[in-house]
Amino acid sequence: MVSSRLLSLAIVISFSSLSSANDWPQFRGASGNATAPESNPPIRWSDSENIAWKTKLPGRGASSPVVFGNRIFLTAFSGYGLTFEDPGDKANLKLHVLCFERDSGKLMWDKSLSASSASQNFSQRVADHGYATGTPATDGEAVYAYFGVSGVVAYDMDGNLMWQADVGSGTAGFGSASSPVIHREMVYVNASIESQTLFAFDKKTGKEVWKAGSMIKSWSTPCIAEVPDGPPELILNQTNEIFGFDPITGEKLWWCAGVQDYIVPVPVFHDGVAYCLGGRSNRAIAVKLGGRGDVTKSHKLWEVPIGANVTSPVYYEGHLYWASDKAVETCLRAADGSEVYRERLPTRARIYSSIVRAGNKLYVTTRDQGILVLAAKPEYEELAVNVIESDETLVNASPAISGDQILLRTDAYLYCIGK
Repeated sequence: MVSSRLLSLAIVISFSSLSSANDWPQFRGASGNATAPESNPPIRWSDSENIAWKTKLPGRGASSPVVFGNRIFLTAFSGYGLTFEDPGDKANLKLHVLCFERDSGKLMWDKSLSASSASQNFSQRVADHGYATGTPATDGEAVYAYFGVSGVVAYDMDGNLMWQADVGSGTAGFGSASSPVIHREMVYVNASIESQTLFAFDKKTGKEVWKAGSMIKSWSTPCIAEVPDGPPELILNQTNEIFGFDPITGEKLWWCAGVQDYIVPVPVFHDGVAYCLGGRSNRAIAVKLGGRGDVTKSHKLWEVPIGANVTSPVYYEGHLYWASDKAVETCLRAADGSEVYRERLPTRARIYSSIVRAGNKLYVTTRDQGILVLAAKPEYEELAVNVIESDETLVNASPAISGDQILLRTDAYLYCIGK
């Protein structure tokens, strides 16, 4: 009989063998932990330095680019809600799935669909993020994109539509935000806002494999966490509770008392522990994985009143790092949640993109003051601040790391940063 530990390793190795160090196949990378441990992107760039290429985008968006092989995928929206002065007619709202050539930035194909009539009307809150917020996911055979009330779409690598799926028509606040996640033969979508449901779809057919209800006020993306001596668990952070599911069957394995507010950040995991942020009052919680039933007393390791309302953290060498939406860079000790440092960042605007790590460097993207590069160590050290002066549009998207380059999307362009 094959042990659960060997089965877990086989699943991880199988997924890893599909992609290379140049690939960043879904939101926050292959593991979901926003880390490229062997990559070494540049520390400094500008309009005239370390820009390999840039490509004009056909629409706005807050989604991040993803990479597999020689293809980059991205989502965007056009036709409505592009400016306050003239938002236009919602009937003209188009949602785009875009494919670019990795080496040159050339647009290979652009597939668009008409948005659902249930899409939110343009407003200040919606304008902050737009109508293309979910980052697509790819396994090298297809690409999957989630557009909230307009559903999930799957295209093959040449842009042929494979399937579409509806996930509900509910809206709230600033719209949809969760991104699809791929694990083995399934695509997972947190449609908490649209229908209070977590869906698992067959990635080839779009058929619903399982679903879980009562997902309350969670804009978070599911996390597939590795568990020592056990199979992976799907972690979803929501209002009041953190859940652990069997990703294959949908069985709810455990639950833990969580943040008593709505949730946006994505959990990260390391060595059998999941770290979850959330709430307008900002909290952080550490939960040991592998439990069963109510694990609040047995597996909650710590909870502290420091966190982030929107942005997600990274883990590195015993520490958690993130830049909160209030533009404060934070470092905690992962063992006990104790504060190492908090530093104000050089922007008055909120930060909506999440930190990423490449090697021993942290990349923090502001909306309006460029990208800060920090040393990944438990003391605040700013290595550079990089601004592309010619592009004055906002940046809501987290960057992707591909080899020794950074892929960054603004409201106007897709950039490849690096030699």
